[in-house]
Amino acid sequence: MNGFHMDYEVFLFIGVVLTLAAWLWTKFKKLQRSDNKRLQTIVAVGSFFPLLLIVFSFRSFAYEPFRIPSSSMMPTLLTGDFIYVDKTAYGVKLPIVHNTLIETGTPQRGDVMVFRSVEDPATDVIKRVVGIPGDHIRYDERTKQIFVNGEALPETFEGPYNGFHDDINPNGLNQRATITGEVEHKILHSDRVRHRYAHRELVVPEGHYFGMGDNRDFSADSRVWGLIPERNIVGQAKGIWMHWRPSAFIDGLKRIGTQL
Repeated sequence: MNGFHMDYEVFLFIGVVLTLAAWLWTKFKKLQRSDNKRLQTIVAVGSFFPLLLIVFSFRSFAYEPFRIPSSSMMPTLLTGDFIYVDKTAYGVKLPIVHNTLIETGTPQRGDVMVFRSVEDPATDVIKRVVGIPGDHIRYDERTKQIFVNGEALPETFEGPYNGFHDDINPNGLNQRATITGEVEHKILHSDRVRHRYAHRELVVPEGHYFGMGDNRDFSADSRVWGLIPERNIVGQAKGIWMHWRPSAFIDGLKRIGTQL
């Protein structure tokens, strides 16, 4: 994954550069008021520079909002959740090129992490970190059990899943409690779905991570497309700041403020 992709961050950066050029030009020429429409346009464009700079800086170096588009992280995250992602949790990175400027930490087992897709860098993906560098990961397709360094992650059956969502029929989904690293959370399994995965057993190399969705049988993750390069990491998902789906408005309000 060399270079960069044309995403919102790139367009926002271009906007900052263009408005900066207009702002500097108006200051250099001392253009505040003019009857010339072209000059008025330049002044107007330049006036957006401070706002775009603040938005770009905050989004690039601090926090960034994301909307959950699918059911792969149920029951932790639902379609329609709006989350905020801490972009300083795993290092301060340069915008666009994503080179790390300052090391601040590394992903830990159990973290909910946003990263650029291994298959399509223009798409952001969210999964839970299950394996970190040096870990031996094995997924048993028969029992649907995850083993980390030879030890099975504990799972306790809690019963049929009755949560609200629009994406898939809940019939056949069972909820289990588990612990990944030091994080206690819920996962879902389906009695009706079984897959053959390309990556069922491996050792996570340096600079890579193994991620999985909490909705285990409805998640394309490291079992499908492989490991997550450190360079692709965007940040750590911290919490839900809004939920919007007209079909579940009241229940959605209850999710606001949920920490991950």
